[in-house]
Amino acid sequence: MSKIEDQFPGSTMFDLRGKQSVRATFKLSQKAIDAIGLLAIHMGIKQKSLFDHIIEDMDALDSLAKTIRIRQFKKIPRKQKTFVLSRKTIEALGAISQAYGTPRDALVEYSIKKLESIISAEKLRHEERKILQKNIIDHFNQGKKLYKKSVAILGKDDPFCRRIEKAVFACQKTQEELRQFIEKSKVLEEFK
Repeated sequence: MSKIEDQFPGSTMFDLRGKQSVRATFKLSQKAIDAIGLLAIHMGIKQKSLFDHIIEDMDALDSLAKTIRIRQFKKIPRKQKTFVLSRKTIEALGAISQAYGTPRDALVEYSIKKLESIISAEKLRHEERKILQKNIIDHFNQGKKLYKKSVAILGKDDPFCRRIEKAVFACQKTQEELRQFIEKSKVLEEFK
């Protein structure tokens, strides 16, 4: 057994080499480029991880390759975009591309297209979150009113009022975090 295998049990040099990052350039539609960027930003996932997820599944990629219509694909206006991917993902793309005589660009384009259902679902969830955020703001405002009422009755230095003040402060912090999350998610609204 090699020294590396001693340090990382269950790993082989091939496994580690597959994790290696490489740059690859594809010609994709603007919609596909936007989709991969949007999901990476919204979900806080690296683009490389998204590609690994959607492309490394050889069975799914194999099935997808059978459905690609090259004439339709050639009609899509595309532009070059470079991504960082794992070597294993590049090798999977190459193998399926060669087996079906399908361009890698088409495999990537159609793989990304599968993400559109996730984006559509997230758009709906985003709208629900905005409604819930309004309810939460109303709830927080009730807490502020209760704090003011408590101070008027018991005085600001009362231990009970100090504890309510602490809770109101925590709620304000949470409210700001939720606002930032909703703001960051607004990119979903623009995706068509």
